[in-house]
Amino acid sequence: MPQTIKTLRQRWGGGHIEEYRKSTASFAPKQQFESISLQNKPLITAFHDSLSTIKDHLTGNYLFLLTDAKGVLLAMDYSDNLKQTVAKSKLRLGMYFTEKSCGVNAISAAMASNGPVYLLPEQHGSPLFQSWHCFSTPLEVNGETVGYLDVSTINADMKSELIAIAKLIPTDMLFRYDKQQAAEDLDQGLGTVKLTERQLKVLQLISQGMKVKAIALKLKIKESTVNHHKRMIFEKLGVQSSTEAVSIASKCAYL
Repeated sequence: MPQTIKTLRQRWGGGHIEEYRKSTASFAPKQQFESISLQNKPLITAFHDSLSTIKDHLTGNYLFLLTDAKGVLLAMDYSDNLKQTVAKSKLRLGMYFTEKSCGVNAISAAMASNGPVYLLPEQHGSPLFQSWHCFSTPLEVNGETVGYLDVSTINADMKSELIAIAKLIPTDMLFRYDKQQAAEDLDQGLGTVKLTERQLKVLQLISQGMKVKAIALKLKIKESTVNHHKRMIFEKLGVQSSTEAVSIASKCAYL
């Protein structure tokens, strides 16, 4: 269960929250943020892909935030009706959502508690969210926190839907993240793979569904030579079948 306003007040105390109401948010330098974004590309892609499947089905107006494990804002999305509200706010990519940077907020609270947190508007130490109901939860992969998801709304009567959404999105996001990460790892692993011109031609013909005999006739070479090229292709790509070879070659732009 997410922590409540009572437990959070016990943790930070009213005066501590007031102190942070006057704080100024800090941002990652441009070059550093570009590096952070690149490192978290699979997570950012998973975030946007996941939201694209649910946004049209939501009945309320929501703001979605994604940070890395250190609280740097990587991506955000929101309902169309909130476009002006977000534009007028100080929310910008690269912003640190740590308590030190912008006061107590749902993300900083989730970071501190290492668990999901729901905050009421009056509980926020950050002026950015003093009208928002926010739910934030860690995103974990193999026991390691890779980021934080925050779902917020201005509508008090949408609390139940907000929490339900915030609990459902991570499952879909992390499924997509695993696929994105696997694809990136594959690309990096194959970055140094070099296929010869003849191997590329054989692979292209394999992708067209041609068998060894047909490829040999097409290229005017022996079937044993085609089989040799296939073995070398499989070895370089780390696969055991033509189907796998074509699939990986397509992902890595060999075809």
